Amino acid sequence: MNKVILLGRLTRDPEVRYTQSDEPLAVCRFGIAVDRPYRRNANANDPTADFFNCTMFGKRGETISQYFRKGNKICVSGRLQNNEWTDNQGNRRINTDIIVDDFDFVESKSERSASGAAPVQSPSQSPAGSNDGFYTVDNGANDDDLPF
Repeated sequence: MNKVILLGRLTRDPEVRYTQSDEPLAVCRFGIAVDRPYRRNANANDPTADFFNCTMFGKRGETISQYFRKGNKICVSGRLQNNEWTDNQGNRRINTDIIVDDFDFVESKSERSASGAAPVQSPSQSPAGSNDGFYTVDNGANDDDLPF
């Protein structure tokens, strides 16, 4: 099984490029920093975060580029992928990327705005009368119908 779930902050603005094909495909690349839960030693030079390069394809990659900026919190899930190549000096190089299958917004719009990012407008968020970032979901289910 190859499954990765990360919660962190974007280290740079997402960058979208399109493939050169009959049906261009969006390729979104971004980096995230994930805080380490603790330090082994109290050495001030120890890293406190790990940095990962992420790639997401298609319309969802365009969505990340539209709604996220450097410093925003994001939760991604996907898989690890190793890329191997030979550089100009003939050295074999290996890079590991996170291929993102899914992502989640972690901050509210006001928190994203406070971190310096552009305002986010999502059609499914904050219906009229709700200004706390939450809204009621009515899926037609009745609690009396639940089997427990």
